[in-house]
Amino acid sequence: MSLFLPQKSHAQKKVSVDNGYYITYPDRLMLNLYLSQKFAPFSIYTRNAQELNYRTNSKLTLGAGFAINGLGLNVSYGFKFLNKEKGRGKTKGLDFQFHLYPRKWALDLLGTFRKGYYLQPSTDNGLNLTENYLRPDIKRHVVGFSLFRVPNSHKFSYRAAITQNDWQTKSAGSILFGGEIYRGSITGDSALVPAKVSNNFDQADIKEITFLSIGPGLGYAYTLVLDKHFFITGSAIASIDLNFSAEEISGDKKKKTSLIPGGVYKGAIGYNSDTWSISANITGNALYAGSAYSSKEYFLPTGNIRFIVAKKLAPRSRK
Repeated sequence: MSLFLPQKSHAQKKVSVDNGYYITYPDRLMLNLYLSQKFAPFSIYTRNAQELNYRTNSKLTLGAGFAINGLGLNVSYGFKFLNKEKGRGKTKGLDFQFHLYPRKWALDLLGTFRKGYYLQPSTDNGLNLTENYLRPDIKRHVVGFSLFRVPNSHKFSYRAAITQNDWQTKSAGSILFGGEIYRGSITGDSALVPAKVSNNFDQADIKEITFLSIGPGLGYAYTLVLDKHFFITGSAIASIDLNFSAEEISGDKKKKTSLIPGGVYKGAIGYNSDTWSISANITGNALYAGSAYSSKEYFLPTGNIRFIVAKKLAPRSRK
C-alpha cells in the first residue's frame, strides 16, 4: 500500500518546473496496475564465515490503484496462480510501506510484522540441508521512518522515478540529508540458531533480539534521462546510527550500545510520457542490530520490488 502527499498546483493543466526539468500533473487522474513483492529477511553471521540467511515466503501480489492531486492509494493481493507452493512454509502478518514525496522531502514509513521464516539449502550455514529448513515460530517486527531533505527538488523529482506522478524530461540529481529511526525485534519459541550448528555461532541459544537505531544520513539521488522518455534512477543514503540492542538467553538479557551503519536505497528504470508510464523500481532499507555476543551485527534489510504500468487521464474539458 502506498500514499502520496499533494503538492501546490496552479491553474494550467501541467506545470513545467525550472525550464522543463520535470513536469507535474496536479489535475490528472492516474491509474496504475502493478506486480509487487516485498522482502524482510534477516541474517546471523559468525567469524568462521558461516551465516544463517533467514527468508520469508513473501507473496508476489497483483495490485491496482489511483492518484490525483498528488494523493493516491494502491491495493494488492497475492493470488494463488502467482504463488506456487515450493516448500518454503507460510509467512503471515502485516507489512506496510508508505513512500511520501512532497516536493522538498522524501519520507519513508515502515511497519513489518512477519511470522514464518525458512533457510535454503546452502553449504555456508553448516546444516548440510537437502530441503528448506522451516521456522514457522520466528517473528520479526520493525517500525520506523526516515525523513530526508531534497534541496534540488526544483530540478529533480522522486515522484517521476518511483510513482510516475511527474515526468522527468531532463537529467538531474540532488544531495539528500536527514535522519532515520527504527525500533524492532526478532523472537523465536526456541533458539534462533539451530542446535546442529550452535557450536559454530557466538549467538547460540539467543531466543530474542530487540533494538533501537537512530541517526543522521547523507546521500545522493540522480535520474539519467534518455530522449526525454527513458530514465534510470539511483538513490543511496548512508547513515551512522546510535544502536541500542538487547539479546535474551533463558530470561537473561545482555545489552549493547554501539555505532552501526544504516541506509536507504531506491532505484528505478523505465519509460515515462505525458500519458503512459512503464517502469520497475526497488525501495529498501539496510537495517542492522548490534550483538553483545559477537563482533558481527544482525542484518535486517527490508524492501519492495514493483513493476508498474500507469495511465495519466486528462480531465474533461468544460463546455
